[in-house]
Order: sequence, then structure tokens, then C-alpha cells
Amino acid sequence: QVQLVESGGGLVQPGGSLTLSCAASGSVFSLHAMGWYRQAPGKARELIAHIANSGNPNYADSVKGRFTVSRVENTVYLQMNSLKPEDAAVYYCRGGERPLFVGTNYWGQGTQVTVSS
Repeated sequence: QVQLVESGGGLVQPGGSLTLSCAASGSVFSLHAMGWYRQAPGKARELIAHIANSGNPNYADSVKGRFTVSRVENTVYLQMNSLKPEDAAVYYCRGGERPLFVGTNYWGQGTQVTVSS
């Protein structure tokens, strides 16, 4: 079993920056992929960034060039720059034992990001 705990959400003005963290504990040796999803009210949860234990990041087009995902040992980070109101959502961390979270995977509890002036 793996436990994922996110932190770093909050209120930020448009154009601002925020960094989310997700710390994994438990059977972390089993994690291959780690990444971030977000879900805005009334919308489906979407994958926005993920990184394998090889270190190659991938991004959704909506955040490419503005967000950076990184991984240090058992923690995955999401550096968010140039935030827009449409980036407001609950952000969830996900960890999987196989690429693209196929098979056994885990979710964090979510952290709220609000982008507003």
C-alpha cells in the first residue's frame, strides 16, 4: 500500500505561481509513475502532468510551458506558473505501479487551488 499526501494549494492571483507537493509513504518502491490530475466543478478529472521513475515528464497541452512536474525520491512536485482563472480546481496526486497508472494505483486526498484577483 502507498499513501499520498498533497500540500501547497491555496489562493493565488492570475499570473501568479504556486508549487504543489505530494509525498508518498508506504510501499514506495513499487511506484513507477507519479503525476497530477485536476478537477474543476462540473468537469471531469483530467491528467495534466506525470513523470515516470526514469524522470521523463509529460504534460497536457493546457499546461505545457507553464507547469513543471518533478520528482525527488518519494515526493512529486508541480510548479505552476502564469496561473489562469481556468486553472482553478482541486488538484490530485496519483501514483501507479505501471506506466500511465495502469493496474494498481493510488490517489491523494486533493488540494484546492483557487486563482482569483
